[in-house]
Amino acid sequence: MRTLSDVLKQQYGRKLRKLALSSGCTCPNRDGLKGTGGCTFCSLGGSGEFASPFAPVDLQIRQAKQLLKEPEDADGFIAYFQSFTNTYGDPARLYELFRETILRPDIEILSIATRPDCLSDEMIGMLKTLNEIKPVWVELGLQTIHEATAQRIRRAYPLPVFTDAFHRLKKAGIEVIVHMIFSLPGESEEDMLESIRWLSGLEPPADGIKITMLQILKGTEMAEEYLEHPFPLLSMDDYARLVADSIRILPEATVIHRITGDPPRSLLIAPEWTLHKKKTRNTIMRYLNPR
Repeated sequence: MRTLSDVLKQQYGRKLRKLALSSGCTCPNRDGLKGTGGCTFCSLGGSGEFASPFAPVDLQIRQAKQLLKEPEDADGFIAYFQSFTNTYGDPARLYELFRETILRPDIEILSIATRPDCLSDEMIGMLKTLNEIKPVWVELGLQTIHEATAQRIRRAYPLPVFTDAFHRLKKAGIEVIVHMIFSLPGESEEDMLESIRWLSGLEPPADGIKITMLQILKGTEMAEEYLEHPFPLLSMDDYARLVADSIRILPEATVIHRITGDPPRSLLIAPEWTLHKKKTRNTIMRYLNPR
């Protein structure tokens, strides 16, 4: 498999560290625009608990480096706008923010997490312009291809919206990383692998993938659902086996960006084993190596 670490070392000759940043955006699935109340698994921090509150980008980068224990003058970073929906807002403001970030000499790559229903042609044009300065990655939260699951977790967009955004980004020359979640309520192992097979069939293929285990976090609607009517969650061993099977399905061109998550310990309800990142990764590798 091609991992992100290996690819970056080949391209840049050194390891690049991610700096978790905030763009000050919210999400149309949470602010009332779509009237759904947000994805049921999403935390109050918009799945970006390790990013600083919105502040000038210079300050955010300094604080992010301090969290990583990196010196102020260290170079070789990925600016990662992770929390909420980072293309949901005024394109002019976001362009200036992202441009200020990408022009910094210590930033090698700009990575932006967003929803596929928040990528207008104007926004993609803006990202294309930035991509001519330095590489721009867009991370799209797909999670599952199954409509029943998407409705249950209130993803609030149908699958064709993802496909359309994916192809428009690729046409603009922008790398696309797709985020998938395993063990969503009601999904079987075959459902999860079916999502991976569908993603593997896209042409051109996705540039990268993140696979994470569902984490039940305090303050989410999914936590309320789980505590009132517990649904089964994958064990570490079953998750590792499914991730290994997924890696075997994915095309060689798709880089593995992540196969474990980083749950905030103070918020995690279940499963407890997701706190053990190294053990989870080693279990996945044990399933991969013999094959």
